[in-house]
Amino acid sequence: METVGIRELKTHLSRHLKRVRAGARLLVTERGRSIATIIPAEPPADIGWAHQLVAEGHAHWGGGKPTGAKRPAKIAGRTASSIVLEDRR
Repeated sequence: METVGIRELKTHLSRHLKRVRAGARLLVTERGRSIATIIPAEPPADIGWAHQLVAEGHAHWGGGKPTGAKRPAKIAGRTASSIVLEDRR
């Protein structure tokens, strides 16, 4: 793991983040003491199962942000969202 001082990190942040993006791990120090570790982010979660549901015709997705159900689920004559809101109070 490479060590970088906080002043150097602030001065050349883009350069150091580029190294982290390439897989490097950085130990950040302040006055010679370790204060943080910068590591590459985890890859995004696998959502292949969602694509499979669409491909099989079990789900539909037009590429946009979800808008919610046209007919919200009702439990005992009340919508699920109203029950959740009531529970939060």
